[in-house]
Amino acid sequence: MAVTDEAIEKIKDMIVSGALRPGDRLPKESELASDLGLSRNSLREAVRALSLIRILDVRQGDGTYVTSLDPQLLLEALSFVVDFHRDDTVLEFLAVRRILEPAATGMAASRVSEQQLDALSAQLDKLGANPSVEELVASDLDFHRGIVQSSGNSVLCSLLDGLSGPTTRARIWRGLTQEDAVSRTLHEHRMILTALRDRDAEAARSWATVHIASVEQWLRASL
Repeated sequence: MAVTDEAIEKIKDMIVSGALRPGDRLPKESELASDLGLSRNSLREAVRALSLIRILDVRQGDGTYVTSLDPQLLLEALSFVVDFHRDDTVLEFLAVRRILEPAATGMAASRVSEQQLDALSAQLDKLGANPSVEELVASDLDFHRGIVQSSGNSVLCSLLDGLSGPTTRARIWRGLTQEDAVSRTLHEHRMILTALRDRDAEAARSWATVHIASVEQWLRASL
C-alpha cells in the first residue's frame, strides 16, 4: 500500500471509530504524524486528498477539521465523477435513475406538503405550454429535485442529484430531435403532480417510471 493510501486509511479509521467526530479539529500535524506513525509529507497528502472529497476541511491559519459528513456534502464527489462518463454509458445512468427516482416519488406522496405541491404547480404554470428546450430541462431538474427532497431521504436526494448530470444532455438532445418531447414531458409532470395531490404513492411511482423510461427508450432507439 502506498504511504499516502496508508495515511488516508488511518485517518478514515479515526473518523469511523469515533476518535474524530464531525466538526472536530485534527491534532497538530506533527503530533498526528507521530501518533499514526506517518511522515508529515504522507499525512499532508492524505489530508489534501480527503479535503477534495469533503471529508476534511482545511482552514488556512486555523487548522484542519472533520466536515459535517452530511450525505449531500459527501456525495458532491459523485456528480464530479459522473461528469466523466462516456456517451455510451448514459443509458446505464438512466437505468439507475429509473430505479431510484420512482421510489423517491412514491415516498414523497405521503410526505410532500400542500405548500410544496402548490409551488410545483406554480412552476409548471409559469413554464407555459411552449417553453424552449433549455427552459424545459431546467424546469425538469427543479421539478424532480423538489419532489425527491420531499421524500425525506437526504441520501437518496443527493444520489439522484449526482446522477442528473449525464441525463441532462440526453434530455436536451431529445428535446431538440423528438417532435412531441415538450408536450409529453409537461403532460407527465402534470400526472405525477396529480398523483402526489391524491396521495397515491403507486400512481406517483408509476408515472415517474413512465417519465424516465420514455427518455431511456427514445435514447436507446437513437444510439
